[in-house]
Amino acid sequence: MTDQTTLDKPPPPPAASRRGALLGAMFLMATSAIGPGFITQTTVFTAKLGAAFAFAILVSVLIDIAIQLNVWRVVGVSGRRAQDLGNRVVPGGGYALAALDVFGGLVFNIGNVAGCALGLNALFGLEVKVGGAVSALVAIAIFLVRRAGAAMDRIVVVLGVLMIAMTLYVTVVSHPPFGDALRETVAPGTVDFLVITTLVGGTVGGYITYAGAHRMVDSGLTGPENIAGITRSSITGIIVTAVMRALLFLAVLGVVAGGAKLAAGNPAASAFEHAAGEGGLRLFGLIMWSAAITSVIGASYTSVSFLIDFSSWIARYRNQVVVAFILVSTVIYLSIGTTPAKLLVLAGALNGLILPFGLAVLLWVAARRRDLLHGYRYPAWLLALGVGAWLLSLYLGWNALSDLPDLWK
Repeated sequence: MTDQTTLDKPPPPPAASRRGALLGAMFLMATSAIGPGFITQTTVFTAKLGAAFAFAILVSVLIDIAIQLNVWRVVGVSGRRAQDLGNRVVPGGGYALAALDVFGGLVFNIGNVAGCALGLNALFGLEVKVGGAVSALVAIAIFLVRRAGAAMDRIVVVLGVLMIAMTLYVTVVSHPPFGDALRETVAPGTVDFLVITTLVGGTVGGYITYAGAHRMVDSGLTGPENIAGITRSSITGIIVTAVMRALLFLAVLGVVAGGAKLAAGNPAASAFEHAAGEGGLRLFGLIMWSAAITSVIGASYTSVSFLIDFSSWIARYRNQVVVAFILVSTVIYLSIGTTPAKLLVLAGALNGLILPFGLAVLLWVAARRRDLLHGYRYPAWLLALGVGAWLLSLYLGWNALSDLPDLWK
């Protein structure tokens, strides 16, 4: 008997299903990170730092790997979601973590729906509110099919590969200075630590930290016997995100190195249009929509995963609750007509709290609660990496909180 309730409560899956579930969890983490903010952020930082942005990408990827190795290892070996572990380590800790994550996920999901709308507008010229509503219906349809978990796994993998392939094409046609980028990766002329911390927060902050790990728990791929697959998938997921970031960086670098000036209102769309003309703008629309719709799926699925341990009703009707989450996000977006800037800053600050608090819980389990890890002896080197990443997450959280006073000006 277990107190874990899951979306698809299967017995240990066969080899083919195991591979598919791990692939889906890996891409869910990666595509949750690759959202509208990811695309805009990468474009803006490339225009600001030029080739030196390559070093920031490298450092952020190494930090992301340290964090996700620990998150996936603790959650995967224990077979318990982060909020369950939180309540077992700190009374009420899981409820606090869930509250922060669900609120942050909801607000950022409004931005994800807005990103879908912008993508369809660039791709087809569709009016933004119509594009947002249509995209929400697509996401809802995925969770209404009979085997929603398997459908979600396939969708995020296909769209993730599609995004990378399309961005690779734009990278090639923009003719970036590869030599400069390679040199600046290891010997940067400019080091911007704020940019590095922003990248880390955007890649493994908030609900994104737990997207892949929670999906893995739902798939039944847990326990010490699955450590090899858990470790491989956690690293590969970050690498997929890094590949997308690097390709997008190179595509934009080719444009700005050629002397083009990006439009302030939509720099990413401007970069793609400069690189490949009208076709580049359409490609941007498809990439933006793919990034945004997978982030809608990831944010909704993961946010609801923080609630199912607290209510048997939510566990039983999980897909319907996910649909309701998407509907609420879409209704708010349609009612305000734009992304709520102040709410996004507040959500960003809360996400800055989620990473150090949630990571501290998991590291405590790794160091002191072998009973929750089924007797598994946690590697000292991995714990040390996690502690280093946790110290950095405190800095990230402090930076996020520093934005709060500006909210009410």
